[in-house]
Amino acid sequence: MSTDYQRAREELGRRLRELRTERPEGRLTGVQLAQRLGWRQSKVSKLENGRQTPTADDLRAWSEAVGQPAVFPELQARLRGFESHIRSWRRQLTAGHAPVQETWNALVSNTTTVHALSNAAVNGMLQTADYARCLFERHAQLRKTPRDTENAVRARLKRQEWLYRPGKRLNLLMPESVLWGRICSPEVLVAQLDRLCGVVGMDTVNLGILPLDGTLPLAMGNSFNVLDDRLAVVEDWHAELWLDDAETIALYRRVWDTFAEAAVFGAEAQQVIARVRRSIKV
Repeated sequence: MSTDYQRAREELGRRLRELRTERPEGRLTGVQLAQRLGWRQSKVSKLENGRQTPTADDLRAWSEAVGQPAVFPELQARLRGFESHIRSWRRQLTAGHAPVQETWNALVSNTTTVHALSNAAVNGMLQTADYARCLFERHAQLRKTPRDTENAVRARLKRQEWLYRPGKRLNLLMPESVLWGRICSPEVLVAQLDRLCGVVGMDTVNLGILPLDGTLPLAMGNSFNVLDDRLAVVEDWHAELWLDDAETIALYRRVWDTFAEAAVFGAEAQQVIARVRRSIKV
């Protein structure tokens, strides 16, 4: 968890404690407030000490329980302010994967250039339907989220229309290890590799592969996407980090540029993909 995020959560907790202890009608103890809300007292303590992130419903209930419902918009604004940077998968996937994909569709639609490093799976902008379907099903199983696989696949493939719009540019780096990853059946993986071979040379796609026998300039970190010069989105198991300050965005662009120096592009990238493709027995 980032220091800025934790600091903001602690500040929100102090504000909640203030509303409980300095209410015009008189101070409430943590136990009394928990009883009013029907919560365990430990939840009140965790929220006030910045050890748990409240939901908007938690904040609304708190403001009403302390007799100050008018402060809810302020509390909600504070929550949105720091949650805009750390978007937990638990919250994002409450209604399934399709809404998350639609959010990304809108985000990418307003973007001209994407710089992406995908080190765990083929980037969603180039996935086949079957490859995407496999990923969504596995993640729904892992996270125990609603299974809306077909809607999620359709939304992800819809985003790929961006690749056929003039003036757009996807600059994508992938380690060769991604090509070997058996996260789907051999038949699906072969079709996915054929798809990658087919996009090499597209005007809107600049695909680089980091060969297994090559020298890496840096230790490989998390996958990320940089959208124009306005947003860097970093993927982790618990959340996406949406980072919009200029210094951080510039850092991720430097990371991308550094890895690009070790990648192969064009015909050489196609040769690496084809070599992996030939090794797969179907």
